[in-house]
Amino acid sequence: MTDGTPSTPQQIHRDTGDPAPVQREVIGEPPTGGDLEAAIARQVRALRKASGLSVGDMAAKVGISKAMLSKIENAQTSCSLSTLARLAAGLDVPVTSLFRDADTVREAVYVAAGQGAVIVGRGTRIGHHYELLGSLRGQHKRLEPVLVTLTASSEVFPRFQHAGTELIYMLEGVMVYGHGSAEYTLRPGDSLLLDGEGIHGPNDLVRLPIRFLAVTAYPDNHEET
Repeated sequence: MTDGTPSTPQQIHRDTGDPAPVQREVIGEPPTGGDLEAAIARQVRALRKASGLSVGDMAAKVGISKAMLSKIENAQTSCSLSTLARLAAGLDVPVTSLFRDADTVREAVYVAAGQGAVIVGRGTRIGHHYELLGSLRGQHKRLEPVLVTLTASSEVFPRFQHAGTELIYMLEGVMVYGHGSAEYTLRPGDSLLLDGEGIHGPNDLVRLPIRFLAVTAYPDNHEET
């Protein structure tokens, strides 16, 4: 998708060199069945593998058949409470851990190259171009990745100051970036991690065009204005 729509949990985007992204299923057969059975299947399989046990070893340890454990791990059957208790004991985890993520949808946003939402920032009027590279909702909205482009029409002003921490990763061009009373010359591959409360911004545009990734992590209590 190129409109910022969350991807489904069973799909991933891979760069194939094609004009459009190709959607592929995650390696391995995805569990079939209800949400609860699928959640249990994921947890049992993950915990078993983390313990270094084969399906046969795990089945023998828990006291169920190998065929039954295989069905559980593929969400092809519903577990009784006694079976869940035996699985939890065999994996040395609380029973509740087997239900983790049963009703949770994990969100992901895919943005194709050049398709990020253009946002209006303090520098927009003086030639700063801001492209938002996706945004999640809820607690994950604390992270804001923006691709900034500066050209011959850009000016060094404005200065920024905000709550949280910001990472700047230089992609193209050369600029001198100020933070408080310090200055840093940034070239492609350079990064600058800074406290957003300190006044910061580009002081000198040395070689244009300039592109850099600015990722801001806001604190939990941050409120948008």
